[in-house]
Formats: sequence, C-alpha cells, structure tokens
Amino acid sequence: QVQLVESGGGLVQPGGSLRLSCAASGSIFSINAMGWYRQAPGKQRELVAAITTGGSTNYADSVRGRFTISRDDAKNTVYLQMNSLKPEDTAVYYCYSGYGVRAAYWGRGTQVTVSS
Repeated sequence: QVQLVESGGGLVQPGGSLRLSCAASGSIFSINAMGWYRQAPGKQRELVAAITTGGSTNYADSVRGRFTISRDDAKNTVYLQMNSLKPEDTAVYYCYSGYGVRAAYWGRGTQVTVSS
C-alpha cells in the first residue's frame, strides 16, 4: 500500500501560479511513477503530468510549457508547479502513484480554481 497526501490547491486569478505537493509513504518501492490527474465538473479524469523514478516526464498537451513536474526522492514528494493558469485549468487535482501513467493508488484530491 502507498499513501498519498496532497497539498497546495486553492483559488488563483488567471495568469497566476500555484504549486501542488504530494507526499508518499508506505510501500513506495513497489511503484515506478507518480504524477497528477485532474477532473473538472462533468468531464472525465485526465492525465496532467507524470514522472518516473528515472526522471522521465510526460505532460498533457494542454499544460506543456506551463506546468512542471518534479520530485524530491529524499522527501518522497512530487511537485507540480503550475504557471500561467487559465480558467480551464479549474478542476480537482489527484495525485497518483503507479506504473507509468497507470495509477495504482490515489490521493484524496485538492481543488484548484482559476477565476477572477
């Protein structure tokens, strides 16, 4: 089992920035990737960004160039730096851990709202 705790969501104006954090604990040796999905009201959950234990990254086309995923292995934590936020980025962001972009474990989610 892997436990995931997210933090850093909130309300931000268009063009602003937020940083999400996801701290992992438990059997983290059993996974090879962590990242973020998001789900907006009435829409399916979609991959935002992922990073492997080897440092390879994967981004959705809609966020590439604006969002950056990184990891601190000493803290078992993954970060999502979100810049130039748009209203369409509004969603619940879920941290995941698993294999590539396939989630085996989920966090509880954190709300990100981009609005003026």
